[in-house]
Amino acid sequence: MGSFTRGIYWRLFLVVCLFLETSSQNFGQTQFICTSVPKDMDICAATLQNSVRGDSNLKSSVMQLRETVLQQKETIMNQKETIRELTSKLARCESQSGEPGARRKDAGTKNTMGDVSRGPADTLAQLSNTLQSLKQRLENLEQYSRSNSSVQANSLKDLLQNRIDELEKQVLSRVNSIEENRHGLRNETEQRGRVESTLTSLHQRISDLEKGKTGTIFMVTFPLRTNYMYAKVKRSLPEMYALTVCMWLKSNASPGVGTPLSYAVPGQANELVLIEWGNNPMELLINDKVAKLPFLINDGKWHHICVTWTTRDGVWEAFQDGVKRGSGENLAPYHPIKPQGLLILGQEQDMLGGGFDATQAFVGDLANLHIWDRKLTVGEIYNLATCSSKAQIGNVFAWMETSLDIYGGASKWTFEACRQLN
Repeated sequence: MGSFTRGIYWRLFLVVCLFLETSSQNFGQTQFICTSVPKDMDICAATLQNSVRGDSNLKSSVMQLRETVLQQKETIMNQKETIRELTSKLARCESQSGEPGARRKDAGTKNTMGDVSRGPADTLAQLSNTLQSLKQRLENLEQYSRSNSSVQANSLKDLLQNRIDELEKQVLSRVNSIEENRHGLRNETEQRGRVESTLTSLHQRISDLEKGKTGTIFMVTFPLRTNYMYAKVKRSLPEMYALTVCMWLKSNASPGVGTPLSYAVPGQANELVLIEWGNNPMELLINDKVAKLPFLINDGKWHHICVTWTTRDGVWEAFQDGVKRGSGENLAPYHPIKPQGLLILGQEQDMLGGGFDATQAFVGDLANLHIWDRKLTVGEIYNLATCSSKAQIGNVFAWMETSLDIYGGASKWTFEACRQLN
């Protein structure tokens, strides 16, 4: 190769380098690649080939960056959905805390926040688990983003972390508000208990004053249908293979006068029940077996009622105002009345000593309840209904003030059956 030819190549080499240097100034900092061009190759074609190769590399980088951006966008959408779900849960928590009087039966509705009525501690634990899961997802996102784009990951992490901190503060605020409401309800319940205790004490003092004048002649009044007014007999009934229950009643409640008495034993809430509820006639239940009684007593007048029963063949009889109104058999035959139970006046027990339902509560006046462990004769029942001097008192339970405890605002008043009838 001659010196002239070498000079031409050298000049072309300098031109290519100068072109690349000028291009690099327009696109930022890059590496300078100066390549010698064979004499048989067109300089423009070589330059175009290098540009195409560079564009291919640039396109590959752009596609990788675009893929990274799409993945980050999908991750952000997932986190937004999680935040939206948590915000919805907070709204439901707040709406539930505004209904402190809701009945327990509504608790069967599915609630992803958990049952707020169980307590703020349970609610906070549920929400803490959700927040912990979200934080774990953030950590996974951080690990993923660190390998792709640390700057974008840190920015997304800071954004979501700030949102989580804000939501956590809102959760704590809601829980504190719920706790304050529960304290208010607890204080209201305690205040109501004190009022009822004061009323009971006052009625007891009045009864004690009346007792000095009238002895054991009294009645118990249940003025309202509630699930907390009742009287409890202090002693349990013994095991009985026959019985007679007699009492004076006055009521004009409708529909049905309610439950004058309910005797429950462990394992059987309806061991012995006298109830009239809804549009049904009065019923006698023994061991949850039913006999319908032909009584008509909700006329606002005093009535004397008696029911007798024997375990042999389950024979029963019903008397109103001293007159036999009906009879039957096969009422819990050969099943003795069990001992170790609880006798409640004015409420029907769905479980031993509780489970009261206001719709089945007795409304009216009740007096002179007596229970025998035998079947009284027709003459004995007539003497009770007519206030005869030959009338007897129950050998299992006798009507005395010292035999009863009264709760919930039920009250004692003086009562003389025969004087009330005149």
